[in-house]
Amino acid sequence: MIERPEYLNQLIRFKDKDLIKIITGIRRCGKSTLFDLYIEYLLNSGIDKKQIIRINLEEYEFVDMENYKQLYEYINEKLIRDKKNYVFIDEVQKIKEFQKACDSLYIKKNVDLYITGSNSKLLSGELATLLSGRYIEIKMLPLSFKEYISYVGDSEREKKYIDYITNSSFPYTLMLDNVKDIRTYLDGLYNTVIVNDIAERKEISDIGMLKDITKFMFDNIGNLCSSTSIANAMTSSGRKISVPTVEKYLEALVEAFVLYKVSRYDIKGKNYLKAGSKFYLSDLGLRYYLLGSKNIDEGHILENVVYLELLRRGYEVYIGKNDDSEVDFVASNEKGEEYYQISYTVRNEKTLERELKAINSINDHNPKYLLTADNTPYTSYNGIKQINVFEWLLDK
Repeated sequence: MIERPEYLNQLIRFKDKDLIKIITGIRRCGKSTLFDLYIEYLLNSGIDKKQIIRINLEEYEFVDMENYKQLYEYINEKLIRDKKNYVFIDEVQKIKEFQKACDSLYIKKNVDLYITGSNSKLLSGELATLLSGRYIEIKMLPLSFKEYISYVGDSEREKKYIDYITNSSFPYTLMLDNVKDIRTYLDGLYNTVIVNDIAERKEISDIGMLKDITKFMFDNIGNLCSSTSIANAMTSSGRKISVPTVEKYLEALVEAFVLYKVSRYDIKGKNYLKAGSKFYLSDLGLRYYLLGSKNIDEGHILENVVYLELLRRGYEVYIGKNDDSEVDFVASNEKGEEYYQISYTVRNEKTLERELKAINSINDHNPKYLLTADNTPYTSYNGIKQINVFEWLLDK
């Protein structure tokens, strides 16, 4: 198992706290393995195996479990009455009205409850209302570049980066021996997510159109777009689709953590803009599986990697607009805001000038960074720090 210390330490910190621990993220990003690592920690810290109840609702054993009453009764029968019980439920959204079972288990003083789900709707609607203030969410992503490097080794970083973005950051792909096997694995994962996690859940009958929209979005990561512009582009290519249908499909892809939608932020006006968004992928290997090397934009690929890393580090991330200039990312946390401009290389003087102009136009004292793959010494331009992106990715 690949160690995932940042996520594991969060679970350890919240052990026995009066909160439901909810782990969300795209299918196969490592949620179940995180449970394995945490259960190993519990056993090593003296918890008896009988105190641990583990259910994976994707296993055949639970195929006939259909409602929250069955789920609750199954777990309740296994509880040890005079000891703390650690209950783990994988892919809980498969059970209708699962939140009622979770609530009933939560109020038991001898239960510490942990659940996973592959859909962001897990925390919306009735669950959020029923359990408001009584859960913490751990948002899980596939492997970071640092986690990937920790497994494959630190030599030849740029070559390892190419492998990371082309072969996939899903943990299991590291167990496979060649690119053909990785593509076969990604094919199964992609079709499971599209058909099971999206089409069935959203009752989408035109799976072909859903796949076309997915392919279009994979081909346009980092590009500013709207539902209208996507509908127009699809229609002009011979696939007529309405704007509401595009919105429905995009919402489904975001809910399943396939895509991440990034809104725009007016830096000068300090407000969020409704028009236009950008989308990034949870795993770039899926893009290479679906599109091959078609229309590769190294800059947008690198933006995608940096965006996901900023999420991992706990930032809220937006696209920055400052008058007529665009800043790739405004990253915000409890300490304030930081600005990031991403370019694979700025060895060309005009490229450097363009990238600096956008971020240099911001008239405040928040930290400003230019991340590039250029192997140059640390440089600062009027307070803008140019940093090698591989060093930055491995820094924390």
